[in-house]
Amino acid sequence: MAKNEIRRRLLADAGLRVLAADGSRGLTHRAIDQVAGVPVGTTSNYFRTRDALVEGLVERIGERLAPSDEDLARRSTERPSTELFADYVRDIVRRLTADRDVTLALFELRLESSRRPEVAAVLGAWQRAGFDGDVAFNVAAGLPGGRREIALFHYAIDGLLLDRLTTPIDPDTSTDEIVDDLVSGLLR
Repeated sequence: MAKNEIRRRLLADAGLRVLAADGSRGLTHRAIDQVAGVPVGTTSNYFRTRDALVEGLVERIGERLAPSDEDLARRSTERPSTELFADYVRDIVRRLTADRDVTLALFELRLESSRRPEVAAVLGAWQRAGFDGDVAFNVAAGLPGGRREIALFHYAIDGLLLDRLTTPIDPDTSTDEIVDDLVSGLLR
């Protein structure tokens, strides 16, 4: 059976919705079939094993969270500065909070990676590649901060997202204001 890439993405998107709503224990081929509205067995035709499914979900998370070419092009003409760095970070946080299912699914996979080494291997490789790409981008763009600061921003953004997507400790403070404070504090 020829694999249709559009259907594969549709199934992966349904898998992310299942993962976000029901956690890793609810993530089954049958549950994805039901959410996607496809015949039973369709998901297993595209993702034969749970490991293949996890790999497909991680790949789809990366696709859905990637910045648009237009956003990157717009910022590429600006002078490197702390303000530009803050703008990039605010954009990352906006994409992660706007696509709630993807971010919650990513948190679910991170939790699952603490219990399953095969998930840790796939997710860890993806995270490290993304981190290395972030560091390389920051250096190439001439933005402030190096490897250590980028790592600190990853840690801070993860905590901020967990807070904002669950039960915020300070719901009256805007997310952009928090990002600006983080940038100011971490890039002194």
